[in-house]
Order: sequence, then structure tokens, then C-alpha cells
Amino acid sequence: MKRIKMTVAYDGTAYCGWQLQPNGVTIEEVLNRTLSDLLKEPVCITGASRTDSGVHALGNVAVFDTESRIPGDKICFALNQRLPEDIRVLSSEEVPLDWHPRKQNCIKTYEYKILNCRVDVPTRRLYAHFCYFPLDVDKMREAAAYLVGEHDFISFCSARHQAEETVRTLYGITLDKGSDDIITIRLWGSGFLYNMVRIIAGTLMKVGMGVYPPEHVKEILEARDRQQAGQTAPARGLTLVGIQYETEPETEIFGENEHWSYVLDQRELLTAGRSVLRVKFCEEGEILRLIRRMVHQAYRNGAGEVFLEAPEGMAVSEETQYGFYRLRKEENGLFRAVYTGV
Repeated sequence: MKRIKMTVAYDGTAYCGWQLQPNGVTIEEVLNRTLSDLLKEPVCITGASRTDSGVHALGNVAVFDTESRIPGDKICFALNQRLPEDIRVLSSEEVPLDWHPRKQNCIKTYEYKILNCRVDVPTRRLYAHFCYFPLDVDKMREAAAYLVGEHDFISFCSARHQAEETVRTLYGITLDKGSDDIITIRLWGSGFLYNMVRIIAGTLMKVGMGVYPPEHVKEILEARDRQQAGQTAPARGLTLVGIQYETEPETEIFGENEHWSYVLDQRELLTAGRSVLRVKFCEEGEILRLIRRMVHQAYRNGAGEVFLEAPEGMAVSEETQYGFYRLRKEENGLFRAVYTGV
């Protein structure tokens, strides 16, 4: 048995998204069927990003297990001869059997394209959202700056989301308008919530039209209310550009905004299997969530032991359940996170 990782590009126009659906053909369905035919065995792929109906990709990632003797790097060539022309596997390679595309630290990059001119252009209708109202790109850039960093993005998440945690980190957002009247919103971050990019795009368009002042985006973030943000922009303008996986853990991970400030110290992760979450400050209502997600992150990064250094007066309790963990105070004043499985 071996595991194969694939990088997949597709035009999502004709498909009901990535994930298997009872009401239409999906990218996952086509890949499963084609791989099963090629390899003469049942194949079920696992994707990194479950893009919605009509969304495109230049670099989604998926894995599958196989008994086939075909070399991992050759599978893409054989597969592309059988796939429809709107789906292509750009590369394939063998990876360790425990490698999972959704359980690795990564940076995902998306682009949302807006055709901003007086008359729609038929050849662009499938890959950009048409907006005839002149958009102020400078104001949209000013508004987008409020979204960069670590925040609770629940205001920019569909009400139908199933995420247990809505805090995400956006490393950057750029907006550019080319001579072809296409405005490209490019976002890259640690992960994205359901419809997050499309809601951000819809909100920034409201700013560009003058409906919202740029600073209102900060108020939308703080409101933590989906009803405060703009509309969900159409799927056709969205493309998953690529996913860049972490090759080795960062020595320190920082998180800071008006509600919390911390550093996850991983300098001894590789040598001693030890990580320390050092919290500088945290609002009382955010303490449980912060400890829960960052202790889980530290263990996922490979730590054998995770400790918490909390400022004096912070309401940390040995009786509280922090996700799958409880805290036990050590003689050195640090709290050790103990897995309970609850």
C-alpha cells in the first residue's frame, strides 16, 4: 500500500463543487471514478479544500491509497489521458502513509476576480464577477487592511458553517486593477471558513461602491455577526490558487489583536518535544477558546508535552475542560496540558 498526493486544477463551472453530492457531478466523483478505472481497484480520494459549486482551482491537493505498481510521479500523466478537459492533475508523488492534506500546517492562497466596467464581456463571464458600478480600489485596499492578522472571522462566515473554531489568520490581502478592467483580490492565510473569501469580496465591493466607509470593516469584525457584513459574492469569481505546506515547524508562532496576545514557543519542539504557550494578555471571554485551540495546535505540530505560562490574575482553572485537555499546575508555576479525550 502507498499514498499518492496529487495537485489538481479544474474549471468548476460544470461541477457541483469538490465534495460528493447526491444532486450533481463533482470533482471528487470524477477523480474517484477515473482513478478506479485506471488502477483497477476502488479509489476514494481525500481533498485539502472542498470548494463550492462553480469555484475554480489552480492548485487543490488530494491524496489516495493504492496497491498499484505505477510510480507515483507517473500517475498524473496516465490519469490526464482519461480525465475530461476541464480537470487536470498537475503533479503526483508518493508521500508517507500518515500524510493528510487537511492535517498539515499550510498557507492557502485564493483570488477573487471582479470585472469592473460598463458592459459585461462574454469570454470572462465564467471566471470573474461582473460589476458595472465603478469601484474605488484605494478604499477597498484601506478596508482590507483591517482584516490582516489573527481574528475571529465569524462575521465573514456562512451561517451554515460547521467549524468548531472561527479564529483564522490572514497573512495578507492585495487588490490590483489591470488594464483589462479586472480587479483581483488576492488573499493568503492559515485557513478559511465556509464562504469566507466570497463574503470578504462582497463586503469590499460595498466599500468600493461607497456603501460602507473603509473603517466599517473593523466594526464588522468586532460585531461577530454575519448580518453586518456584505453579500456573498458569486462563486464564479473565486479560484483556489494554491496550497503551500509547512516543511518544518516554526520556532515561534505569534498571535495578537485587541482581545489577546500570545506566543507559542516551539524552540524545543524538535529537540525535547516540548512547547510552551506564553499568554501575555487575554480577555476573560476568550481565555477558554485561546487555550483550547493553541494547545491543540501545539500537539498537532508534534509536541509530546505542552505547557501554559499565564499572566498573574488570568482566570485559568484546573477544573475547566479546554477542548480535549485539562491543566495541571507544576512546581515551576507553569500549567501542563493533560489530554483527557473528553
